[in-house]
Amino acid sequence: MSIEFLINFTPQETRVALVEQGIVQELHVERTANRGIVGNIYLGKVARVLPGMQSAFVDIGLDRTAFLHVADIFSERSNGEAGRPIERILTEGQNLTVQVLKDPIGTKGARLSTQISIAGRLLVYLPQEHHIGISQRIESESEREALRDRLTRLVPQDEPGGFIVRTMAESASDEELASDIAYLRKLWTQIRAGVGGRAAPSLLYEDLDLAQRVLRDLVSDETTRILVDSRENFQKLKSFAAVYSPKVLPLLSHYTGERPLFDLHSVEDEIQRALGRRVGLKSGGYLIIDQTEAMTTIDVNTGGFVGARNFDDTIFKTNLEAAQSIARQLRLRNLGGIIIVDFIDMETSEHRDMVLEEFRKALSRDHTKMTVNGFTALGLAEMTRKPTRESLAHLLCEPCPTCDGRGEVKTSRTVCYEILRELLREARQFNAREFRVLAAPDVIDLFLDEESQALAMLSDFINKNISLHPEASYTQEQFDIVLL
Repeated sequence: MSIEFLINFTPQETRVALVEQGIVQELHVERTANRGIVGNIYLGKVARVLPGMQSAFVDIGLDRTAFLHVADIFSERSNGEAGRPIERILTEGQNLTVQVLKDPIGTKGARLSTQISIAGRLLVYLPQEHHIGISQRIESESEREALRDRLTRLVPQDEPGGFIVRTMAESASDEELASDIAYLRKLWTQIRAGVGGRAAPSLLYEDLDLAQRVLRDLVSDETTRILVDSRENFQKLKSFAAVYSPKVLPLLSHYTGERPLFDLHSVEDEIQRALGRRVGLKSGGYLIIDQTEAMTTIDVNTGGFVGARNFDDTIFKTNLEAAQSIARQLRLRNLGGIIIVDFIDMETSEHRDMVLEEFRKALSRDHTKMTVNGFTALGLAEMTRKPTRESLAHLLCEPCPTCDGRGEVKTSRTVCYEILRELLREARQFNAREFRVLAAPDVIDLFLDEESQALAMLSDFINKNISLHPEASYTQEQFDIVLL
């Protein structure tokens, strides 16, 4: 499968699109003003210990304190003391070296661990461990054992620290592995040296920027090209690749066309579609995707698709197409947490099994950890996808100030009736000469037309004049009543 990476640089943000077979599958955005902090290592200070939750809040210098659960305190587990409560492990005001596992998402602070891991191109260094692990994505047992034996020979027994072998190491030479080992150990030495001379909270180590992480983590043997639209950053990436990933160098290309890179490959259009609630299918069916605080729900509909010979076949084919599209949308929008998919009801268990198998197959290309639990008793497909960063919608958008994130606004008639009730309430409290209503033009028009009698009746009842004034800047739900 042919994979390309398109990297768009501006002074304000970096955007990366992963394109498979000419179709955008993933979008990554990193803004200079609020870079992600996953992988960063901090010297933090324990702000509060919560025995009831067996967790603690740690100040690492961000707007919100970060969260540390007792299960993520490495030293206790490694010493066989996992049963000790957190109040006997940590005290308020204590300094602690921690690493960020999850970025702050919504109202939640960052998730922390005291188990430090530093990722290289081929290996992940675990300075507090003493074993060699192999990535679960390397499935061949013989290949796993061969890699473990090679790394055991390369790692001196008298030096501390363990390693996890990444999938990129399958075809790496001993020289490349040894170079990665030396680099990671040197980096950890520098981090430890920084602890002694700093006051908490402070940043000890910052992970690579987005473009560099793409070269380190996402480029694979299937990658055919990496297009970069900034000459300055292209040179920086070449220098980075020359030191840490020489195999990537031939793939790097500087895009010099007049047309913007993302426009040329229709990425901008994909971004706009990925922010929409409705996703069309080629057959004429469509998906409705709703992202809430607790979960994401995806509803599959046949729409205008009537191409099959009978209704069961129509449903089956729509669900098969939807399974592929949903897997892509999860990657594209970076949706995480609990995900419920309401496929169109299928009569036969054979069709359900085939749709579920197609869904799992489509999801297998996603690098993010996930579980698919199959169909529930209500016929809903239930799954989870690990949330590691903000979704695309949460990153690029904010709640609508008109509807406050509901996705709906009150009708003009509903607002009219609210104004009538508020006028009556104000008339009972204040002895004004006249009441002036300021509202959106559509609301005022309704008062002048269909609801004119209701307004006149209220004016007679309170024995006060009521004047109307349209405000073009007002949203439909917004209104004010001025006492004159």
